Amino acid sequence: MDKDKSIKLFEQKTIRTHWDEEQEKWFFSIQDVVEVLADTPNPKDYIKKMKRRDEELAANWGTICPLVEMIGADGRRRKIQAADTQGLLRLIQSIPSKKAEPFKMWLAQVGSERLDETADPELAIERALETYLKKGYSQDWINQRLKTIEVRKALTDEWDSRGVTQGLEYAILTDEITRAWSGKTTQQYKVLKGLKKENLRDNMSNVELILNMLAEASTTEISQNEKPETFEGNKSVARKGGKVAKAARVQLEKTTGKSVVTNKNAKDLQSLPQPPDNNENEE
Repeated sequence: MDKDKSIKLFEQKTIRTHWDEEQEKWFFSIQDVVEVLADTPNPKDYIKKMKRRDEELAANWGTICPLVEMIGADGRRRKIQAADTQGLLRLIQSIPSKKAEPFKMWLAQVGSERLDETADPELAIERALETYLKKGYSQDWINQRLKTIEVRKALTDEWDSRGVTQGLEYAILTDEITRAWSGKTTQQYKVLKGLKKENLRDNMSNVELILNMLAEASTTEISQNEKPETFEGNKSVARKGGKVAKAARVQLEKTTGKSVVTNKNAKDLQSLPQPPDNNENEE
């Protein structure tokens, strides 16, 4: 699981986070935090007004809120304004909110959980499971989603070994894979599902997750076999891996007469009925 760049939930609201291994502390998206605490649909405007009325905060903004790489609204990794726990506590002083105290407690909990997960990595998986259950996903979907995290980690480890850098190059290769199997770039896929800053995989159906996982697992296998030495070589491998899943998608769509890539998102997935539990009949 990519714990370094992930999503946390505060009162069912998503807040993008980044764990800095070197500094050993969390950074939180300023825009997401302001949106939650100020309960505003336009956090950017709120931030501008907040800086105008708090001159000290404005004067030290660059120090309090440095640029940290996270997932942008378009699904690509980019540097956005973020703050560590200390910076957020300063920010909270300028946001009159009933949620301030519960948010401070939440910050402390997030920090504690990271220490626990470092000592016992299995806790990270258990907490991811708990988060998805709270969101209303089915157990079957969650099992698939957790597997995709494992497959994605194997792929990024392979990319690292080939000299691919995180950020833009990861995003480019991911686009190559996604476009090869689904016919859409990551951004086009998110637009189809009506997404902004939400995670695309969290809005995929079981079949979409499986095909995306097949594409990424195939890319890893092909890369290990071909050992590309250039970025263009890695792009070629990404397309090959995506095409493996495309073949499966085309065959499935031909058999069922239904499109695999749909505009259904998490809201639709969470409203689907839970599958029956057949374990009671198993010996």
